[in-house]
Amino acid sequence: MVNKAENVGILAMELYFPSQYVDQTELEKFDEVGAGKYTIGLGQTKMGFCSDREDINSLCLTVVHRLLEKNNINPHDIGRLEVGTETIIDKSKSVKTFLMTLFAKAGATDIEGIDTTNACYGGTAALFNAINWLESSSWDGRKAIVVAGDIAVYGKGPARPTGGAGAVAMLIGPDAPLVFDCGVRASYMTHAYDFYKPDLSSEFPFVDGKLSIQCYLSALDNCYNLFCKKMRKINPNFKGLLSLDGMLFHSPYCKLVQKSLARVTFNDFLNSSSDEKKKKFPGLSQFDKHKREDTYFDRDVEKAFMTYSKDLFEEKTKPSLFIATNVGNMYTPSLYGGLVSYLVSKSADQLAGKKFGLFSYGSGLASTMYSINISKDASAGSKLAKLINSLKDCVAMLDKRKCARPEDFSKQMQVRTENYHTAPYSPSGSIDVLFPGTYYLTKIDEQRRRFYERRM
Repeated sequence: MVNKAENVGILAMELYFPSQYVDQTELEKFDEVGAGKYTIGLGQTKMGFCSDREDINSLCLTVVHRLLEKNNINPHDIGRLEVGTETIIDKSKSVKTFLMTLFAKAGATDIEGIDTTNACYGGTAALFNAINWLESSSWDGRKAIVVAGDIAVYGKGPARPTGGAGAVAMLIGPDAPLVFDCGVRASYMTHAYDFYKPDLSSEFPFVDGKLSIQCYLSALDNCYNLFCKKMRKINPNFKGLLSLDGMLFHSPYCKLVQKSLARVTFNDFLNSSSDEKKKKFPGLSQFDKHKREDTYFDRDVEKAFMTYSKDLFEEKTKPSLFIATNVGNMYTPSLYGGLVSYLVSKSADQLAGKKFGLFSYGSGLASTMYSINISKDASAGSKLAKLINSLKDCVAMLDKRKCARPEDFSKQMQVRTENYHTAPYSPSGSIDVLFPGTYYLTKIDEQRRRFYERRM
């Protein structure tokens, strides 16, 4: 009989991003757009990208191998392996099956879990599957690994600078330094054509930019208010954003995250009594009668609450954007790259005992807000200290990337576009530029089978 899992959460994490990036300032010049359009308008600095040597299988193989290696994980100690991705290269065979090559050679084949897909939400759904398994009667005492990975690419035009790529792997188990709150997940799921990929012959999505922003903010409104309602059932003194030490968001681009934090304060304003509004929100009384659904593109509301929440953003959210601004939108790993960013921005002492809110969004649409409690044990050698130190090693790899000229970036994107779903195929991208330990595609044969090697 296995004892019930207690304090289920994240024991270890590993982050992977491509070894090449394009500078957004240089991309502005190359695309002949106004200076600041990408760097200020989107809040982006650099964008990671993959050549044709990398695909979703290689990204996930790389990040899982590193997680196993760095944490000395015995493959037989893993009972569930979940993958969340929207980068689909096979309509039947899951990415998880490729990852089993890392376990099967050790004879570890009794591992549940497959892929989960819905835009950028797939990683969160995979994470919840793992948590639910650990907290259920099906749990056999072993740990789980959750992988979120994607390659975000767009055709030439205004959407291209919102791309990116990366993968995150998380070891999930009991007695963790990052513990998930129970009973307070707040979800909002509905149907929308804001971003979707119906053309299976192309990597590129169909995007309705204005609708996508409206869907994101509407989902945020719904999730946040339901989350607060559930939290107050547990803790009547819960004060929304003011009761959270950090507020993390899925990041399509960094400017939207800043607007989202302002949106949360707008919700707190609307939910406050008249007396509270006067005390906590001075100078904002003119917005008292505004309805949420009428304000998604109200510039006056946006500007006023971005100004009001500037210090809150700097404290509770901006530290989570380091990876996003330097790598771009990683889709399913985006929120978890934000978690990595926040964790490495502080010492274990500064993080101990804190509570974070996290908002996950995937177009189409699926969204959830939930919370994590950080362990109070910040001593040297503690699980929290080890986690933070390990993640700092990951983030340090940002400085070891190669900056590609926009012309070369554009050429490599063209190679990906022209050869998408081509078979047989021999990739032409450089292997030398890859980080040591990176898996890469060697060939696709006549039967469309993919083969990989690891750069040593």
